[in-house]
Amino acid sequence: MDAVVCRAWGPPESLTVETLPDPVPEAGEVVLQVRAAGVNFPDVLIVQGKYQMKPELPFTPGSEVAGVVTAVGEGVRHLKPGDHAMAFLNVGGFATHAKAPASMVLPMPEGLDFDTAAAFTLAYGTSYHAVVDRARLQAGETMLVLGAAGGVGLAAIEIGKRLGARVIAAASTPEKLAICREHGADETIDYSREDLRARLKALTGGQGPDVIYDPVGGPYAEPAFRSIGWGGRYLVVGFAAGDIPSLPLNLALLKGASLVGVFWGEFARRDPRANLANLQTMLGWIRDGSLRPLISARYPLSAVPQALNDMAERRVTGKVVIIP
Repeated sequence: MDAVVCRAWGPPESLTVETLPDPVPEAGEVVLQVRAAGVNFPDVLIVQGKYQMKPELPFTPGSEVAGVVTAVGEGVRHLKPGDHAMAFLNVGGFATHAKAPASMVLPMPEGLDFDTAAAFTLAYGTSYHAVVDRARLQAGETMLVLGAAGGVGLAAIEIGKRLGARVIAAASTPEKLAICREHGADETIDYSREDLRARLKALTGGQGPDVIYDPVGGPYAEPAFRSIGWGGRYLVVGFAAGDIPSLPLNLALLKGASLVGVFWGEFARRDPRANLANLQTMLGWIRDGSLRPLISARYPLSAVPQALNDMAERRVTGKVVIIP
């Protein structure tokens, strides 16, 4: 098989495409011929050794794929060779073939294409776990989404609207905010031009949002948390800005608010049945048109460094995928 290989921690340009032996499934594993692989911000961090999980070198990055099952290990009953499937794996996705635990592989519903399936698992899994499991967002509540034009941000907007919430999307350009509105955002904030706190106060009548979804961190975290409503839930999803903010904990006291950590990958590992149920629910929402994953670009294996740099430099809207 052909695969992108990381042999030393470093920038995306240090990655190489190499020919490796095809993977062989062990008990409880599935091998797929990869038709599409999703690109996510953690991929940028992992190859630089900056993520909380550090794979043993050398390794192939990429954590979500869709493709055709070529082999299954002992004990696998829900899939067989030839099936179309989507999978989440720790590493190994940017390759022509990938191996995953059977508990993290789902048959693809009829009518779902490989690109969409590869762009779905991590972004929508993360956002559903955050918004539904962790924040318990209710119909009629207001949710602010930071970094709203990215993959997890757009997923959070769509899930929030599906639950009947009012969604405010914050992003850095008018073009990105237009995409947020296309995916259901009720109101928008351009935080490169507008004062985040003042705009939130105006949009919420001074009450503040009930839920804040933050995959960005950095300089907007504290002003957002200062604006949260009474009893609000602040979802700590990630740190795409690069800086991990230090929030004054007295704000949580004064607002009766909660800081809520979101680590979807660990949730999926610890409770695969609950994660599977979440994904099945959302696949139904894709079928009824409530969720519409946006794929803004496609890259070959040789362009994985460009895809990761585009992600790091915030040139990506929605999701981008690798087509091996």
